[in-house]
Amino acid sequence: MKIRIITFTEKGAELSIRVKEALGGHETELCLRGKAQGVDVPAEPLDEICRRAFEEETALVFISAMGIAVRSVAPFVKDKLTDPPVIVMDELGMHVIPVLSGHMGGANSLALEIAEATGADPGITTATDINEAFSVDLFAKENGLRMVNRDGIAKVSASALKGKPITISIKDYPPLEAVDVLIADALDAMDKAGADEGAQAESPAAENLATIRLCPGRYAVGMGCRKGKSSDEIREFAERVLAENVVDAAEVGAIATIDIKAEEPGIKALAEYWKVPLITYEATLLEKVQGDFASSEFVKKTVGVDSVAERSAVLAAGSGSKLIVRKQAENGMTIAVAEKR
Repeated sequence: MKIRIITFTEKGAELSIRVKEALGGHETELCLRGKAQGVDVPAEPLDEICRRAFEEETALVFISAMGIAVRSVAPFVKDKLTDPPVIVMDELGMHVIPVLSGHMGGANSLALEIAEATGADPGITTATDINEAFSVDLFAKENGLRMVNRDGIAKVSASALKGKPITISIKDYPPLEAVDVLIADALDAMDKAGADEGAQAESPAAENLATIRLCPGRYAVGMGCRKGKSSDEIREFAERVLAENVVDAAEVGAIATIDIKAEEPGIKALAEYWKVPLITYEATLLEKVQGDFASSEFVKKTVGVDSVAERSAVLAAGSGSKLIVRKQAENGMTIAVAEKR
């Protein structure tokens, strides 16, 4: 995850350095307005920092008063499913509180990570979390599912908070009986309903079938890269290749790669940006994938298998999948796309 830490005081600046060091698995940038341990980072205008963060879906960690954070991000807030995570921490490091995008953006999990690393008290406020109840938006994120009708989130959460059992139907469209959550292929479900996504969401018949409808991503993207490639470069490359091949990034269900790239910051950042799981495979498993794949002796000597992007895309897409974008390589990066059956 790409993170910007914003602070305004000397104590806040000192804490921000501790937080940055603690978040070693993330791409973290300091935006200081004070000095600490000889570090002085020229600060951009605050509204520019926030604007760019919302455009790039970069997490914001304010080490400041809550009011400063709220007023700073307010002009840019749009949608709970796409806004980046926003977190506030006091300058003494006593409390860390997710303010925005706790589930889909990952603010709750990031706050817990910061709390564990610094000893701060995590102030999680989302009702489903503090009551240990089922959260449909978190379930969707963790399983790489997209929401067809977002209005169902509140209804399912309300049922879960009342202690009611949450019923889920997978693939059967229409379900045999009314359910809380329906997981079905989006295109297939819409075709059978005889409506597009907007019309389906408003249809009383569809509404009676399921409170909320989720669909799996249609594509799996396989990636490989040279160590240390920047997240911006990887994202630009991936988005350009998808656009050139008329693949909608919104329909990507997972990014896949070899296990030795599991902690590659650029690939991890792209998965966070697209809000999809990052799936990794051992070389021995990739080697067993059947198909006609581009082969590289250099890659095999380096990582133990002749093709990472194509093999991982097909494996992540599942049985019967089709490789629709064969390996494309550029400046130390590779990508391939497989379509699920």
